[in-house]
Amino acid sequence: MKVPNALRYAKRLEANVLVNEQRFEDQEPCYIISVAARMLGMHAQTLRYYERVGIIAPSRSGGRIRLYSQADISRLRQIQRLINDLGVNLAGAEVILRLNERIRRMEGEMEGLRMELQRLRDRYLPATPLEEEG
Repeated sequence: MKVPNALRYAKRLEANVLVNEQRFEDQEPCYIISVAARMLGMHAQTLRYYERVGIIAPSRSGGRIRLYSQADISRLRQIQRLINDLGVNLAGAEVILRLNERIRRMEGEMEGLRMELQRLRDRYLPATPLEEEG
């Protein structure tokens, strides 16, 4: 059974909303530096260094306390994997993460363009029933 294009579009839209809600939750700053360091198994000084060189940018509370989000923790774990497991240096890890972010952004743009193209196809090139061959 073929799913109508409008239904597929609605499902994609719903999936995007759920992903965006998750991204919002991931961006919520909630871990102080000592908790983040413990979660990652690294020194708080390392986190401060990463911030100083611009690899991570934690939020700040009103009292200027660093607050790390789940997205920050995930990024730091990726950095750990690149350095510890693959032997990449810190500069290389930063380049890799930036390229990955750029790829994800471009994939999102492409998906949006695909959806727009499909919407235009549906609007201007309505589907015609296939003729059965005899």
